[in-house]
Amino acid sequence: MISEATKTQDSYQAAFRALQAGDSHLQKASWLRRLRASAMERFEELGFPTVADEEWKYTNVAPLARVGFAPTIERAPVIDATELTEFSYPEAETTRLVFLDGSYNPGLSSLSGLAAGVTAVDFPTALRSETFGQLLGEHLGRIVDYGDNGFTALNTAFVSSGALIVIPKGVSVAAPLHLLFVSSAGESNRAAFPRVLIIGEENSKVSIIESYNGPPGSPYFTNAVVEIVLKEGAHLEHYRVQDEGSAAFHVATTRADLGRNSSFDTTSISLGAKLSRHNLAVVMDQEGAECRLDGLYIIGEGQHTDTHSVIDHKQPHCTSHQTYKGILDGKSRAVFNGKVFVRHGALGTDAQQTNKNLLLSKEAHVDTKPQLEIFADDVKCAHGAAIGQLDEEELFYLESRGIHSDLARNLLTYGFAEEVIAKIKIESIKAQLDEAVLNRLHARLEA
Repeated sequence: MISEATKTQDSYQAAFRALQAGDSHLQKASWLRRLRASAMERFEELGFPTVADEEWKYTNVAPLARVGFAPTIERAPVIDATELTEFSYPEAETTRLVFLDGSYNPGLSSLSGLAAGVTAVDFPTALRSETFGQLLGEHLGRIVDYGDNGFTALNTAFVSSGALIVIPKGVSVAAPLHLLFVSSAGESNRAAFPRVLIIGEENSKVSIIESYNGPPGSPYFTNAVVEIVLKEGAHLEHYRVQDEGSAAFHVATTRADLGRNSSFDTTSISLGAKLSRHNLAVVMDQEGAECRLDGLYIIGEGQHTDTHSVIDHKQPHCTSHQTYKGILDGKSRAVFNGKVFVRHGALGTDAQQTNKNLLLSKEAHVDTKPQLEIFADDVKCAHGAAIGQLDEEELFYLESRGIHSDLARNLLTYGFAEEVIAKIKIESIKAQLDEAVLNRLHARLEA
């Protein structure tokens, strides 16, 4: 009897063969054909991870593996631009790339406000250029190791219509660039494989929003990979907003390689999806690099979210500060595993890591494991985690001053999230999170 997992792998293999046979982009990019083939072989070897794998012991992806998700190949879904309004940010109204079910849609995108010299194109367009084709060949699949697990291998096997972002040397971009990934309504059990390569040249500066949205109640699968290269003195302010549909599966991998004196400031927001997992890695292999990793996950009944991060200090005088917070309600589960490595010779390292969780329900559960491994002297490092409920003394204090108990709970819950929300510089994202926190609280009060 053929297992469901085997049927699933067979469906991916059939779609892969169709992609390799029908993709005209491969005529001038034999390296891409080889990369895809190698990645598909790796996926066939690995399959999807199981709870027997240490890195996945708290996140069971068997339900995802059992579903016969169909990769969307060369599909152009019909969608009206007005349907994207709720997923858009006014600050990036004229600097937005839209991908529907993983495929670039120029008709819904708007790049009229793109700064001079900045490149923001899909992979097929990049492959038609000798310069950008070489950039793709140099970096694609080399920042994120597609052999690490079945998800990165599968994404790489289906690389097609990704986004290439290049910020030239010395260019500072005022308006944020929005990469909007939307799963369209319609057929269920679709799989999309968003891929992004961001290159910040020397002393460049840019803000990028990466967001994921989809229809409620319809099962679909998003498997995303983002590769980031920051060269000497480059600065990237990065916002990642995952607000997928309530029945969606979302797995993503982000890795940033930081050059000398570069800066990577990222905020990851997780609101949607039935099951979500984000693997985030930052490698500082040049002196003076710095990163700030902040995150906020807000989940409720039936949701599972997992964050695994690795910050690797390989050279002296690098800085990393990480603050992740979670608000859990109903029968939900969150996982946080944060590893910080300070390698031999990485003198003067400053590494701080914190994970705090607020449980609004007795059925909510958190597995948190911050890890710090130090192999160097003369460093300043600390890490910690906390799990708790609303402070009864603080509630009593507010109620004793005439504040209704429900409002007091709302205020304290919002205050818990405010540390992460307050640092966000894009007002429309901040407003979205304000609304998300308050809506969750209102829904709880009405239940």
